[in-house]
Amino acid sequence: MAGWSVRDILDQSGRNAVVTGANSGLGYVTARELARKGARVLLACRSETRGRAAVERLRGEVPGGDVRLGLLDLGELASVREFAGSLPYERLDLLVNNAGVMAMPYGTTADGFETQFGVNHLGHFALTGLLLPALLAAAQGRPASGPAGARVVTVSSMVHLLGNIDPRDLNSERRYRRWTAYGRSKTANLLFTHELARRLAAAGSDLVAAAAHPGYAATNLQTAGPRAEGRRVAERLMALGNRVIAQPAEAGALPALYAATAPGVRPDSFTGPSLAMWRGAPAPSRRASWTLDDRAGERLWQASEELTGVFYDALKGS
Repeated sequence: MAGWSVRDILDQSGRNAVVTGANSGLGYVTARELARKGARVLLACRSETRGRAAVERLRGEVPGGDVRLGLLDLGELASVREFAGSLPYERLDLLVNNAGVMAMPYGTTADGFETQFGVNHLGHFALTGLLLPALLAAAQGRPASGPAGARVVTVSSMVHLLGNIDPRDLNSERRYRRWTAYGRSKTANLLFTHELARRLAAAGSDLVAAAAHPGYAATNLQTAGPRAEGRRVAERLMALGNRVIAQPAEAGALPALYAATAPGVRPDSFTGPSLAMWRGAPAPSRRASWTLDDRAGERLWQASEELTGVFYDALKGS
């Protein structure tokens, strides 16, 4: 893993991939590098305008790349179902749950969930469950540890260390603090990965569920929250941090790309930057003990099924 970079990504020809939030930042770089190595990539984007621009840009950077656009709003379960129902592939080798929002003012999704929990966790929980039959089809009979093994990679954050989820207040209705809510949504990403990996192992599936985080990478996530609230000073400070401190999106995408493509990636592994979880080449990352709690993972899973109406029946029958 030492010094791993995009040059080390093995041939991805024949693999079908979905990357959420692929119109910019980490998602765009992830989609581009997968396409550069031969994968067929579906860019799952909320905005059709920005999504089409990203597809055209990507095709310019990777001539001949097999990329297309799919419209997906993770804050609306009807959109998640529509996207999954129109998947252009019979089998799906790779799902990268990358999209998200960060430190937003309090709000709710179309279905009434607190925005960060609803988009960052519940939207991806529903999407993964609905795409599970195609993922299991790709995993069948293929070595999980090989570069062609089927995988679900969920992008969390080092900010998950801010706190565990509160099972009595998943939607932050009692008290809302934007950064705490963000950290809890990223903890939910890791608990989801932990529980999915456990259930896949129990079912005897070769599908690998892993997680990654970018460290501090310069994307539009940092400025979106302050901009939404009109906090111009905070927005400028975040933009300054992106320029001076953060690593570029090309570096921030490396942990997810490693988890998605490198041989030997273990179920429930957590990959991040090597230098203090902040920047550098991909390496095993520190994670809070509460993200490895079987009981907490099961409780979150059951609550997520009830809230989204998405049940992993394909896994139960595998």
